Order: sequence, then C-alpha cells, then structure tokens
Amino acid sequence: MRLTSTLARRIELLVLDVDGVLTDGSLWFGASGEQFKRFHARDGHGVKLLQQAGVTVAVISGRRSRAVAARCRELGIAHVFQGAANKSAVFDRLLTKLQLTADRAACIGDDTPDIPLMLRVAFAVAVRDAHPLACAAADRITTLPGGTGAVREVCDWLLHARGAAARTAS
Repeated sequence: MRLTSTLARRIELLVLDVDGVLTDGSLWFGASGEQFKRFHARDGHGVKLLQQAGVTVAVISGRRSRAVAARCRELGIAHVFQGAANKSAVFDRLLTKLQLTADRAACIGDDTPDIPLMLRVAFAVAVRDAHPLACAAADRITTLPGGTGAVREVCDWLLHARGAAARTAS
C-alpha cells in the first residue's frame, strides 16, 4: 500500500512494539538479572518530530522492562503498555481513552504477536528483519531492520506524506 497524503493526514496514533522494533530484538541480561536494551537515537528523534506534528505515539510491548519505561519517559511517550499478552485488547482500551478509531492509527511490528494489531490499523508496517508472517500482514516494510533507525524511517514517511518537513525537535 502506498502511503498517500490523505492516509497520512488521517493517522493520529502510531503504535510501536519494542523488542525488534525500537530495539534490534536482542535481550541482554546482567549477572544479577538486570536487563539492558539498546535504542537508536534517530528513532527517538523521529518520535519527537511526529509528536510535534500532532501524532500521538504509544508503545505496546509483550515484555516488561524498566529501560523501556525510562526511554519512553525521556521521549515523552505517555501511553506505555508493557507485559501485554493481548496487544489487540490493549489497543482497544487505548482507542477508547483517546477517542479514536483504528482507521486513525498506524503501527510498526516485527513478529506474530503484532499481527492482530497490524491487521486492524489503517497503515501497518513491518521492519525489514521482521518474521515473514508479520511482513505478509504489513502494508509496507522498512528498508532498515528494527533498532537501527526503522522507526525514524516510518516517522519520516508519515511526516513527508503529511507535508511536514523533518525539522529539529526542541
């Protein structure tokens, strides 16, 4: 599916998975059980630019991580749902809270738990290294793999299609 300016302007919500989308999918554990995650700075900048353009960004993740909570706080992402076994049910609650419908949302996923959500939104994206079933459910696939700027790529697509130039976030 081509991302038209009409479709891009309808998007008011971008939902992100974390592992494999905002990160490269690696799970790093220290000797004491602490978790580490690596995030790409360009993804964060893209999120900020999209928020400045009036698009709400939310995170729905199947795992729980203090690193994710900290990164989302830093980026000003107010809607963060971790430990979500049923992402579609969480998405329903989020839509109700934001008074939106699924045809006003886009999402980025990388694996089979993301597919039910991908099938519901107006514009579904899979990262380049996503599971083949997630790629099949996507309207478009990024050129970059997860955790390496793929989220920024999608933010730029949305901003460009909306006619908003990528500018410096404050």
